[in-house]
Amino acid sequence: MLATLEILLPVFGLIFAGFACRRSGVLGPNSASELNRFVVWLALPALLFDTMAHATWRQLYQPAFVATFSIACVSVFVLILATRLLSGQHLADASVDAIAASYPNTGYIGFPLGMIAFGQASLTPTTIATILVACVLFALAIVLIEVGLQTERTPHKLGLKVLGSLARNPLIVSPIAGVLFASLHVAMPASAETFLKLLAGAASPCALVSLGLFLAEKRPSGAGAGGVSLLLSGVKLLVQPALTWWLAARVFGLSSMLVEMAVVLAALPTGTGPFMLAEFYRREAHITSRTILLSTVGSVVTLSLLLLVMGHRT
Repeated sequence: MLATLEILLPVFGLIFAGFACRRSGVLGPNSASELNRFVVWLALPALLFDTMAHATWRQLYQPAFVATFSIACVSVFVLILATRLLSGQHLADASVDAIAASYPNTGYIGFPLGMIAFGQASLTPTTIATILVACVLFALAIVLIEVGLQTERTPHKLGLKVLGSLARNPLIVSPIAGVLFASLHVAMPASAETFLKLLAGAASPCALVSLGLFLAEKRPSGAGAGGVSLLLSGVKLLVQPALTWWLAARVFGLSSMLVEMAVVLAALPTGTGPFMLAEFYRREAHITSRTILLSTVGSVVTLSLLLLVMGHRT
């Protein structure tokens, strides 16, 4: 548990730093939104481009693992999406809630935790999981949000408007650009590499500080918002890893080590990506921010117990 807590402490520290800066007046009322815009338009696109530009097919070709993790993420996404839509939520809000329950923090927590529990063998599965959630799952949520926000109802006009919005979205364009660059098989200039690394390195810290800034704002909560956050956190920490285990062990028959890695990655708390989307599209960011906080706190216990059951001492 101490090792897990040690990995999570910087996450809490960055959230608290943003919270303290806002409550003390060091940063103003628009700081959360402006910092989040920096993440969405600069830092995260750099991270997505860099990730895809350096990914190799040999590294990523693990079809059974990809299928396991993808199906688990999408199944949880669809489950929450349907549940929220049936409760009367707008498609855009339901999509944000769905990604909050299915988006594991593979980048910030997955890599260090994987190294502690599994060593170097964890790097490839964690990279695959990061690409799946940061690019594929993210893109699915963005498409549904854009569809929900359009007022046009004629099918072909709606499709054109959504495509136009997606073509202007940096979180969609950047990974596609990264894939195209990788297909050229040319070396990236050292200066461009440094530029991308510097920007990409700011994505997670700035997103967590922005989350703290948002949490510090005093705003009325919607009815039942706390219960929704608890539901999303519970699904994230319990349902998603359970489904992943069933798929990995019973359906696709992965090796015992890959099963364990897939389950641990699925059991990670909600990452900052859903909050970025909620804040960027002005949706229910208070639900998403609470879900990130609750799932991160809860994961100290659930991840420690999970690793203990697997025989990894933390």
